Amino acid sequence: MHKSITFVGNGKMALALAKGLCETHTIEVIGRTMGTLERFETALGYPVKKTLYSSADLSDKKVLLCVKPANLDEVAPLLKGKADVLYSVLAGTTLERLRVIDARHYCRSMPNLAAEVGSSMTSLVGDAEVESQALQLFSSIGSALWLSSEKELDIATALAGSGPAYLALAAEALCDGAVREGLRRDDAMALMRGLFEGFGKLIQTTHPAILKDNVMSPGGTTAAGYGALEKGNVREGFMEAIRAAHERAKKL
Repeated sequence: MHKSITFVGNGKMALALAKGLCETHTIEVIGRTMGTLERFETALGYPVKKTLYSSADLSDKKVLLCVKPANLDEVAPLLKGKADVLYSVLAGTTLERLRVIDARHYCRSMPNLAAEVGSSMTSLVGDAEVESQALQLFSSIGSALWLSSEKELDIATALAGSGPAYLALAAEALCDGAVREGLRRDDAMALMRGLFEGFGKLIQTTHPAILKDNVMSPGGTTAAGYGALEKGNVREGFMEAIRAAHERAKKL
Protein backbone atom coordinates (compact mmCIF):
# COMPACT_ATOMS: atom_id res chain seq x y z
CA MET A 1 0.00 0.00 0.00
CA HIS A 2 1.35 3.40 -1.00
CA LYS A 3 2.06 6.04 1.63
CA SER A 4 0.52 9.47 1.07
CA ILE A 5 2.21 12.85 0.84
CA THR A 6 0.63 16.25 0.21
CA PHE A 7 2.54 18.96 -1.65
CA VAL A 8 1.72 22.61 -1.05
CA GLY A 9 3.13 24.39 -4.09
CA ASN A 10 3.95 23.09 -7.55
CA GLY A 11 7.23 24.68 -8.64
CA LYS A 12 10.54 23.15 -9.73
CA MET A 13 11.52 21.74 -6.34
CA ALA A 14 8.04 20.27 -5.76
CA LEU A 15 8.26 18.55 -9.15
CA ALA A 16 11.77 17.25 -8.47
CA LEU A 17 10.67 15.80 -5.12
CA ALA A 18 7.48 14.35 -6.60
CA LYS A 19 9.53 12.59 -9.30
CA GLY A 20 11.58 10.98 -6.56
CA LEU A 21 8.55 9.96 -4.47
CA CYS A 22 5.82 9.13 -7.01
CA GLU A 23 6.63 5.43 -7.24
CA THR A 24 6.36 4.91 -3.47
CA HIS A 25 3.73 7.51 -2.51
CA THR A 26 0.24 8.57 -3.46
CA ILE A 27 0.64 12.28 -4.19
CA GLU A 28 -1.75 15.16 -3.57
CA VAL A 29 -0.82 18.60 -4.87
CA ILE A 30 -2.40 21.82 -3.59
CA GLY A 31 -2.17 24.83 -5.91
CA ARG A 32 -3.78 28.06 -7.06
CA THR A 33 -5.43 26.95 -10.31
CA MET A 34 -6.46 23.65 -11.84
CA GLY A 35 -4.43 24.56 -14.92
CA THR A 36 -1.14 24.72 -13.00
CA LEU A 37 -1.98 21.47 -11.22
CA GLU A 38 -2.71 19.73 -14.51
CA ARG A 39 0.60 20.96 -15.95
CA PHE A 40 2.34 19.59 -12.84
CA GLU A 41 0.67 16.20 -13.33
CA THR A 42 1.66 16.13 -17.01
CA ALA A 43 5.29 17.01 -16.20
CA LEU A 44 5.35 14.33 -13.48
CA GLY A 45 3.86 11.65 -15.71
CA TYR A 46 1.94 10.13 -12.79
CA PRO A 47 -1.65 10.75 -11.68
CA VAL A 48 -1.98 13.07 -8.67
CA LYS A 49 -4.88 14.25 -6.55
CA LYS A 50 -5.37 17.90 -7.50
CA THR A 51 -6.67 20.26 -4.80
CA LEU A 52 -7.20 24.02 -4.91
CA TYR A 53 -6.27 26.20 -1.93
CA SER A 54 -9.98 27.02 -1.51
CA SER A 55 -10.72 23.39 -0.54
CA ALA A 56 -7.39 22.39 1.03
CA ASP A 57 -7.48 20.45 4.31
CA LEU A 58 -4.21 19.31 5.89
CA SER A 59 -5.77 17.36 8.78
CA ASP A 60 -3.53 14.45 9.85
CA LYS A 61 -1.53 14.60 6.61
CA LYS A 62 2.18 14.50 5.95
CA VAL A 63 2.79 17.76 4.12
CA LEU A 64 5.69 18.97 1.97
CA LEU A 65 5.69 22.77 1.87
CA CYS A 66 7.28 23.92 -1.40
CA VAL A 67 6.07 27.50 -1.90
CA LYS A 68 8.41 30.49 -2.23
CA PRO A 69 9.50 31.77 1.21
CA ALA A 70 8.01 35.20 0.45
CA ASN A 71 4.59 33.59 -0.13
CA LEU A 72 4.36 31.80 3.23
CA ASP A 73 2.20 34.41 5.00
CA GLU A 74 -0.14 34.61 2.01
CA VAL A 75 -0.57 30.83 1.73
CA ALA A 76 -0.77 29.88 5.43
CA PRO A 77 -4.29 31.29 6.12
CA LEU A 78 -5.66 29.28 3.16
CA LEU A 79 -4.64 25.94 4.70
CA LYS A 80 -7.19 24.45 7.07
CA GLY A 81 -6.70 21.56 9.50
CA LYS A 82 -3.79 20.38 11.63
CA ALA A 83 -1.14 18.47 9.68
CA ASP A 84 0.56 15.45 11.21
CA VAL A 85 4.01 16.61 10.02
CA LEU A 86 4.98 19.71 8.08
CA TYR A 87 8.16 19.26 6.05
CA SER A 88 9.42 22.53 4.63
CA VAL A 89 11.91 23.07 1.79
CA LEU A 90 11.84 26.87 2.24
CA ALA A 91 15.37 28.27 2.41
CA GLY A 92 16.04 30.55 5.38
CA THR A 93 12.58 29.96 6.88
CA THR A 94 12.93 28.97 10.53
CA LEU A 95 10.98 26.29 12.38
CA GLU A 96 9.40 29.10 14.42
CA ARG A 97 8.18 30.87 11.26
CA LEU A 98 6.65 27.64 9.99
CA ARG A 99 4.24 27.62 12.94
CA VAL A 100 1.92 29.93 10.99
CA ILE A 101 0.76 26.58 9.56
CA ASP A 102 -0.75 24.26 12.16
CA ALA A 103 0.99 20.89 12.61
CA ARG A 104 1.90 18.42 15.34
CA HIS A 105 5.52 18.27 14.24
CA TYR A 106 7.82 20.41 12.11
CA CYS A 107 10.88 19.62 10.03
CA ARG A 108 13.03 21.84 7.82
CA SER A 109 14.67 20.15 4.85
CA MET A 110 17.11 21.33 2.24
CA PRO A 111 17.10 18.95 -0.73
CA ASN A 112 18.62 19.83 -4.08
CA LEU A 113 17.45 19.43 -7.67
CA ALA A 114 19.10 16.01 -7.97
CA ALA A 115 15.96 14.78 -6.16
CA GLU A 116 14.55 14.50 -9.68
CA VAL A 117 16.89 11.60 -10.45
CA GLY A 118 16.83 10.09 -6.95
CA SER A 119 20.21 11.53 -6.00
CA SER A 120 19.46 14.51 -3.78
CA MET A 121 21.69 15.37 -0.83
CA THR A 122 19.13 16.51 1.71
CA SER A 123 19.88 18.16 5.06
CA LEU A 124 17.24 17.98 7.81
CA VAL A 125 16.54 19.55 11.19
CA GLY A 126 13.42 19.67 13.37
CA ASP A 127 11.43 17.85 16.03
CA ALA A 128 13.29 14.80 17.32
CA GLU A 129 10.07 12.75 17.15
CA VAL A 130 10.12 12.80 13.33
CA GLU A 131 13.85 12.29 12.76
CA SER A 132 13.59 8.64 11.68
CA GLN A 133 10.57 9.14 9.40
CA ALA A 134 12.12 12.28 7.88
CA LEU A 135 15.34 10.41 7.11
CA GLN A 136 13.29 7.57 5.60
CA LEU A 137 11.19 9.94 3.48
CA PHE A 138 14.10 11.93 2.07
CA SER A 139 16.31 8.85 1.65
CA SER A 140 13.81 7.77 -1.01
CA ILE A 141 15.15 10.62 -3.19
CA GLY A 142 18.85 10.18 -2.43
CA SER A 143 20.96 10.70 0.69
CA ALA A 144 19.76 12.47 3.84
CA LEU A 145 21.57 13.91 6.85
CA TRP A 146 19.96 14.98 10.15
CA LEU A 147 21.67 18.03 11.67
CA SER A 148 21.54 19.29 15.23
CA SER A 149 20.67 22.97 14.68
CA GLU A 150 19.11 25.42 12.25
CA LYS A 151 22.43 27.28 12.05
CA GLU A 152 23.99 24.12 10.61
CA LEU A 153 21.11 23.79 8.13
CA ASP A 154 21.80 27.28 6.77
CA ILE A 155 25.42 26.27 6.14
CA ALA A 156 24.27 23.01 4.56
CA THR A 157 21.99 25.04 2.29
CA ALA A 158 25.01 26.94 1.01
CA LEU A 159 26.91 23.70 0.34
CA ALA A 160 24.46 21.00 -0.79
CA GLY A 161 21.42 23.11 -1.69
CA SER A 162 23.23 25.65 -3.88
CA GLY A 163 26.11 23.30 -4.72
CA PRO A 164 24.69 21.98 -8.02
CA ALA A 165 24.96 25.51 -9.44
CA TYR A 166 28.62 25.76 -8.40
CA LEU A 167 29.44 22.37 -9.91
CA ALA A 168 27.54 23.35 -13.07
CA LEU A 169 29.79 26.41 -13.37
CA ALA A 170 32.88 24.22 -13.00
CA ALA A 171 31.54 21.73 -15.57
CA GLU A 172 30.76 24.46 -18.10
CA ALA A 173 34.14 26.15 -17.60
CA LEU A 174 36.04 22.86 -18.06
CA CYS A 175 34.20 22.26 -21.33
CA ASP A 176 34.86 25.82 -22.49
CA GLY A 177 38.56 25.31 -21.77
CA ALA A 178 38.69 22.12 -23.83
CA VAL A 179 36.85 23.82 -26.72
CA ARG A 180 39.27 26.75 -26.57
CA GLU A 181 42.14 24.30 -26.94
CA GLY A 182 40.52 22.77 -30.02
CA LEU A 183 38.16 19.97 -28.91
CA ARG A 184 34.68 19.75 -30.43
CA ARG A 185 31.92 20.89 -28.05
CA ASP A 186 30.03 17.57 -28.19
CA ASP A 187 33.18 15.65 -27.35
CA ALA A 188 34.03 18.03 -24.50
CA MET A 189 30.52 17.59 -23.07
CA ALA A 190 30.72 13.79 -23.30
CA LEU A 191 34.10 13.78 -21.54
CA MET A 192 32.85 16.14 -18.82
CA ARG A 193 29.78 13.97 -18.12
CA GLY A 194 31.93 10.87 -17.84
CA LEU A 195 34.34 12.75 -15.58
CA PHE A 196 31.58 13.83 -13.18
CA GLU A 197 29.99 10.37 -13.12
CA GLY A 198 33.25 8.66 -12.23
CA PHE A 199 34.32 11.34 -9.77
CA GLY A 200 30.94 11.10 -8.02
CA LYS A 201 31.65 7.46 -7.23
CA LEU A 202 35.28 7.95 -6.23
CA ILE A 203 34.53 10.80 -3.82
CA GLN A 204 32.19 8.54 -1.81
CA THR A 205 35.11 6.60 -0.39
CA THR A 206 38.25 8.69 -0.98
CA HIS A 207 39.25 12.02 0.59
CA PRO A 208 39.50 14.85 -2.00
CA ALA A 209 43.13 15.57 -1.10
CA ILE A 210 44.08 11.93 -1.72
CA LEU A 211 42.24 11.91 -5.04
CA LYS A 212 44.16 15.01 -6.09
CA ASP A 213 47.51 13.57 -5.00
CA ASN A 214 46.82 10.30 -6.83
CA VAL A 215 46.31 12.18 -10.12
CA MET A 216 49.09 14.76 -9.74
CA SER A 217 52.47 13.39 -10.83
CA PRO A 218 55.66 15.49 -10.50
CA GLY A 219 55.98 18.07 -13.25
CA GLY A 220 52.97 16.64 -15.04
CA THR A 221 49.87 17.99 -16.77
CA THR A 222 47.67 17.93 -13.66
CA ALA A 223 50.25 19.85 -11.63
CA ALA A 224 50.41 22.51 -14.34
CA GLY A 225 46.63 22.84 -14.47
CA TYR A 226 46.33 22.82 -10.67
CA GLY A 227 48.84 25.63 -10.45
CA ALA A 228 46.69 27.68 -12.83
CA LEU A 229 43.60 27.08 -10.65
CA GLU A 230 45.49 28.25 -7.56
CA LYS A 231 46.72 31.32 -9.44
CA GLY A 232 43.10 32.07 -10.32
CA ASN A 233 42.07 31.80 -6.66
CA VAL A 234 39.52 29.12 -7.50
CA ARG A 235 39.73 27.54 -4.04
CA GLU A 236 39.10 30.93 -2.37
CA GLY A 237 36.28 31.58 -4.85
CA PHE A 238 34.44 28.41 -3.84
CA MET A 239 34.96 29.13 -0.14
CA GLU A 240 33.61 32.66 -0.60
CA ALA A 241 30.61 31.24 -2.50
CA ILE A 242 29.72 29.20 0.59
CA ARG A 243 30.13 32.26 2.81
CA ALA A 244 27.95 34.45 0.56
CA ALA A 245 25.24 31.79 0.21
CA HIS A 246 25.26 31.17 3.98
CA GLU A 247 24.88 34.88 4.70
CA ARG A 248 22.02 35.07 2.22
CA ALA A 249 20.31 32.01 3.75
CA LYS A 250 20.38 33.71 7.17
CA LYS A 251 18.72 36.84 5.78
CA LEU A 252 15.90 35.15 3.83
